[in-house]
Amino acid sequence: MKEPGTPDAATTVKLDVRRIKSYERNPRRSKNPEYDRIKASIRANGMDQPLVVTCRPGETDHVVGAGGNTRLHILQALYQETGDERFLWVDCLFKPWREESDVLLAHLRENDLRGGLSFIDKAQAVFEAKQLLEEEMGNDSLSQRRLETILRDRGYSLSHGLISQMGYAVHTLLPVIPQSLKSGLGRPQVERIRALERAARALWKKRKLGDDESFDAVFSALCERYDGPEWDLELLRNAIEIEIAEELEVSIQAIRVELDAQLLGREIETPILENDHDADTPEERASSSNAITAKVKSVADDKTPGDSRGNNAETQSKGKVSPPQRPLLVIAPDASEENSEELPDNPIESEADSIESAITLSQPGATDLKSLRARAWTLAARLAQRNGISGLVAPLSGKGLGFILRDVPDSSLADQLDAETLGQVSMLWWHLAACAEMTVAPLDAVIATLSDDSILRKALENQDAGLLFNSVWTLDPGHTGYRLWRQLGEQDWQDLLNLMDTYRRIHRSSEASQVRLWE
Repeated sequence: MKEPGTPDAATTVKLDVRRIKSYERNPRRSKNPEYDRIKASIRANGMDQPLVVTCRPGETDHVVGAGGNTRLHILQALYQETGDERFLWVDCLFKPWREESDVLLAHLRENDLRGGLSFIDKAQAVFEAKQLLEEEMGNDSLSQRRLETILRDRGYSLSHGLISQMGYAVHTLLPVIPQSLKSGLGRPQVERIRALERAARALWKKRKLGDDESFDAVFSALCERYDGPEWDLELLRNAIEIEIAEELEVSIQAIRVELDAQLLGREIETPILENDHDADTPEERASSSNAITAKVKSVADDKTPGDSRGNNAETQSKGKVSPPQRPLLVIAPDASEENSEELPDNPIESEADSIESAITLSQPGATDLKSLRARAWTLAARLAQRNGISGLVAPLSGKGLGFILRDVPDSSLADQLDAETLGQVSMLWWHLAACAEMTVAPLDAVIATLSDDSILRKALENQDAGLLFNSVWTLDPGHTGYRLWRQLGEQDWQDLLNLMDTYRRIHRSSEASQVRLWE
């Protein structure tokens, strides 16, 4: 083969496939899913494009220079299988060797054009290119901003944000969830895991459970526990909440609310004192507990005319801590109802993304009862999920408003949340109860859906309004705007408006079709 005259020169040559090697840094680390289709095409029609090859200085064999590793393997396999010389000699476009990083980036560009490269394969290749560039430039550590500039100058544009997510996937996640990543976990899931880790880390440090190193150990262990072909972020989040709740010996519901707040960038001022394992006597601990109760109760006892909560804070402070078990959200049982709205796979997303995905009142939407009920259930479930009470909302198929509330919020929340957050959760519960008609519906229709130990069931069965008001902080209705509407995040506000609108639509549809909702 004639040596090209200049570094930029390229020439077409015919080469023996046995003298061509695949590129050992090929970004694609798993078998090409299109392998069999490509092989059948080459067997029938031969190669329709030349292979791009190059040759390292001092070597005689060529190496694939820009994609084409799959086609090379197929040609070698077909020649071995058939002995047909049309698979032995292949037209190639030879390009002179420049630098190792150039070859790797050429393979990355080619794989991007052809598609099908997994996120983790691409991320590993980008950071392998970063390492090669550092060696070639004599730079110990390229910043991600500098890497972004170099890659763009070499024809491979990636945003700084994407490079950051790739680095997180390679350095943090790959050691602990390799199966999930290699099974196709993509950038959106990686972003959600990262958001969850940041929020949980902030909560871990805020609650003084340890330093970054101790959190890293817990987070890594939990990730490894749930690594597998089918990744479920909800399982990881649930495990983190359990871990924190058990360390603090508090309700998992309280931790859920705090973690949601961290994810949404809201600050919750937690009135509960940290566990003091050095307290000398039980009396000292009891005194601390009373101080916490007094702080929550003082907000409830502002002598607001419509406040019917009474001594609920004191009563609730005696309740047992909930077992650290988070019920996962249940999907509506009727498949046709599920199609009306889909629950997000998890609540971890930016607020801007959340607003874009919210349902708007301008949408005409469905008018049949089945779809409207499914819509109401979805909206209620999303609101409950993002406010730490997802376990209290359940779908109700074929009657009512599409969902019911299983029970009242955990009584220990009164001791574990600041008054502002407790007020928001309580008022949201009352809004959901109103939209589900929990205190309006025929008793028999509702009781059958509630467990025997449900406080809500006992209150309804005995028509005991006092029990219900003492179990859920009941604020002056005049405070609703300030305590709830003002506080809700944008998507929660949109979902609440849509839920109330759907409630009205259900009743209008029921009246128009002369169908009794609760029969």
